[in-house]
Amino acid sequence: MSAVLSLPLDLPVHEQPPLPAARNAPQFAPPGDFISIRGVRLPRAELVDRALFAPQQRELLRNELMAAAPFPHLVLENLFNPALLDLVEEEFDALPGANWADVKSRYESTRRSVLGPTLGPATQLYFDIIHSGWFIDWLSSLTDVPYLLPDPKLFGGGMHESRTGATFAVHRDFNRHRHLGLKNEMVFITYLNKGWDPDWGSGLELWDKKHDRCVTTVQPEFGRTILLPHGPISYHGHTKPLQAPDDRPRRSVAAYYYSSPIAGKQYGDESASVFMKMHRLDRAKAIARMITPPVVWMLAKKISGRT
Repeated sequence: MSAVLSLPLDLPVHEQPPLPAARNAPQFAPPGDFISIRGVRLPRAELVDRALFAPQQRELLRNELMAAAPFPHLVLENLFNPALLDLVEEEFDALPGANWADVKSRYESTRRSVLGPTLGPATQLYFDIIHSGWFIDWLSSLTDVPYLLPDPKLFGGGMHESRTGATFAVHRDFNRHRHLGLKNEMVFITYLNKGWDPDWGSGLELWDKKHDRCVTTVQPEFGRTILLPHGPISYHGHTKPLQAPDDRPRRSVAAYYYSSPIAGKQYGDESASVFMKMHRLDRAKAIARMITPPVVWMLAKKISGRT
């Protein structure tokens, strides 16, 4: 781990860095580099649709998300390689029973993978992708939420499966992570159901709370992904009981993203390494900074023209 000189910075870190929309597209793996899972070769450069990460496309997607009704959301088709999603869907049946939790109440009936599940290789690869730095930068550029944090233990997320008769009453998601206290910013869901018929029920309904009505329904079709920012009006659910033929389940994989209440606001001396032995001049500067109001340091920096 590299050390940062443990002198207080001249300014508290209130400035937010530019969102990734201005950055170049991520560096994908070169052709020929691939992952093999159960005999299926997945080229690393083709795990996601790279066109969606281009700067111009980010801006288009961001505008689409912000303009959506009844609240901001974004539906994407075929973001992920379908061969990867086929492998993910296969692993639902292979997940041991101890890794599932059945959730039943008057408001919902579903089953989810437990906190910190042991996932199959394809499912783990899916979550590795969406938890990677370049992918999270992309999400930040679409939603204008910097400093997004993933949750590798997948609280509330992971593998989701609904069975015949299942419903989920209209609701907003939780405001904070139960264990970490972080603010919930959004949920990211990818569906795994081929040839889905809307008559089977269980479409994801997005509701207008003020007028108490469903405005749009997103069918859980294979390869379809929805990005759903969390907010005071982001009510959704699937109220029509699942009635698919042959008792086939409704399956998806989901992850939440969070932010810290002090993100971008901590002072430099809180985020720098602390050296046991410091040069006397550096120690004097650190002490001076501790006893001097921050506004004085800000003024000094402005006068000196330091950047």
